[in-house]
Amino acid sequence: MTRDFAGKVGFVTGGASGIGEAIALQLAARGARVVVADLKLDAAQKVVAAIKAAGGEAAAVAVDVGRMDEVEKAVQFALDTYGALNVAVNNAGIGGAAAPLGDYSFEDWHKVIDVNLNSVFYSMKYEIAAMLKGGGGAIVNMASILGSVTFPNAPAYVTAKHGVVGMTKSAAVDYAKKGIRVTAVGPGFIDTPLLAALPKPAYDALASAHPIGRLGTADEVAALTLFLLSDAASNITGSYHVVDGGYIAQ
Repeated sequence: MTRDFAGKVGFVTGGASGIGEAIALQLAARGARVVVADLKLDAAQKVVAAIKAAGGEAAAVAVDVGRMDEVEKAVQFALDTYGALNVAVNNAGIGGAAAPLGDYSFEDWHKVIDVNLNSVFYSMKYEIAAMLKGGGGAIVNMASILGSVTFPNAPAYVTAKHGVVGMTKSAAVDYAKKGIRVTAVGPGFIDTPLLAALPKPAYDALASAHPIGRLGTADEVAALTLFLLSDAASNITGSYHVVDGGYIAQ
């Protein structure tokens, strides 16, 4: 295993499960000291325990990413704990209610936008400030295939993820000459416990919607994310990269 993140500090929101957990584990395995930030502190602490058991270094912090003050405190926790911030992944998100736009409630709309879009603004605002003090860094924002296409009955989610892609491009251009790279990743449907619990016909139909014939895995998304965070991607910024088994190529 390469140690290309040795000496670096990573910050991962939604790091207690799924894609965020896979990213935190892979960052730590490649030498980073990782702050696992999640709404569920107990779950984040379990990821930290797994990292430490494997010989890595990590710390957990509770955060509601939909609240600017909590995001500020979480980024400050990373600085207070490890003295710097070099790489960050803004991964926390929710699916939200399913309904066509005309029937979508104001409450559900604001919740999805707060957690999936506003949180990325809050996170980057404080991450960028921390990285500028340290001479630069790299940020990956977790979008979705729905950052470029749509899906029935998901107006808030689709809007938020399109917004994440646009925000990524804006920040990348603004900070390209200041040593900060910003990219977005767009996962397809990922094999999670939630999807695994679907009735088999529904699960198989979802898998067959991907030309590759299966759902993606959290580790596959994490592998792409770590490449974009690494120095091997030093000329990549402002771009949106899907890992979707060919879904949006159809």
